[in-house]
Amino acid sequence: MEVDYMYDFENSIDRRKTDSIKWDVKDNELPMWVADMDFKTAPEIVEAIHEKADQKIFGYEEAGKAYFNAVAGWYEKEHDFRPQTDWMMFVTGVVPAISSIVRRVTSIGDNVLVQAPVYNIFYNSIVNNGRHVVSSDLVFDNLAYQIDFKDLDEKLSDPLTTLMILCNPHNPVGKVWSREELTKIAELCNKHHVKLLSDEIHGDITFKPYTPAFSLDKDLVQNLMVCVSPSKTFNVAAIHAATIIVPNENLREQVSRGINSEELAEPNSFAMPVTIAAYEKGHEWVSELKQQILKNKQLVQEFLAKELPEVKLVPSEATYLLWMDTGAISDDSKELAGFIRSKTGLYLSSGDVYGGNGYDFLRMNIACPISTVKDGLNRLKQGIDMKKESSAK
Repeated sequence: MEVDYMYDFENSIDRRKTDSIKWDVKDNELPMWVADMDFKTAPEIVEAIHEKADQKIFGYEEAGKAYFNAVAGWYEKEHDFRPQTDWMMFVTGVVPAISSIVRRVTSIGDNVLVQAPVYNIFYNSIVNNGRHVVSSDLVFDNLAYQIDFKDLDEKLSDPLTTLMILCNPHNPVGKVWSREELTKIAELCNKHHVKLLSDEIHGDITFKPYTPAFSLDKDLVQNLMVCVSPSKTFNVAAIHAATIIVPNENLREQVSRGINSEELAEPNSFAMPVTIAAYEKGHEWVSELKQQILKNKQLVQEFLAKELPEVKLVPSEATYLLWMDTGAISDDSKELAGFIRSKTGLYLSSGDVYGGNGYDFLRMNIACPISTVKDGLNRLKQGIDMKKESSAK
């Protein structure tokens, strides 16, 4: 069914030579890798930036009631639970928050548990701070991923494991964890005295109900820290604004000391107006964005089924990042991604960086006009056809 959009999801802006990380590529290359959308952000956000710039003074600022009420109001309207504003702390980004929390609530040499394949920067936050990665790998049945709760229980029981980092929804596999699954995870963390850090940066781009971890029962959130941000939802990552939500006061004070001692709690001049505009005025924009992503995903599904049946799309419930099983083509996703890029210019993320069984997968970003998706799919087919030909020789 065709949708009459209020907003423009058909056109994008040329970001070559604009300091864009995503678009720092050769002239013939098409980047569909990093989680950065090619849609213009909501005009309400742009208007808020203009209004702030027109003030012509950019001194020291701090997050106030308007900011925290905007965050709380967004979760109440979009996700049916209003977190208390006194649970919240401003921070300059989810990744800086994760690294700070690793340093603050664990000790050098501790284990930090993840569920691979998972967002690769988690590994950096752990290893670069002198901690050890332990993974309770997600189980893949050639269709979907599930948690091995027996394995998770065993690995959380290790006395050296003091923190678990959860990805909810899960990047890159697009899984939205149910309330029942989140409850089991929280219960196991409580059982083994392991603190739980949930990265929920992709929670707004979901296609089934998403349960914020902070909405669990009171006794399950006392060891919980949740990181949220408008950055992925509205494509405002360079604004550097995020919120840490910690229901337990003692743990919240511990986290607060970490981000303040590391100078991560001071907003830039645009962080407040952008976040407030996004969370108070961005509901319809996100609704239309999700409809566009679903259209793009349907196009990918139909194209793969018809033109590239060897490539299997893992059914996803969240994000604009598609997880494609290319194991029938190659068991070396790094080499395959490099081959496709060198031959066609299509730049995808190789799944090996996410750990687990990622060596069999490529990740594609479809947050772009549908014409770009079509271009990317044609390049993907060209590259894989060339790969099969070269392998047959």
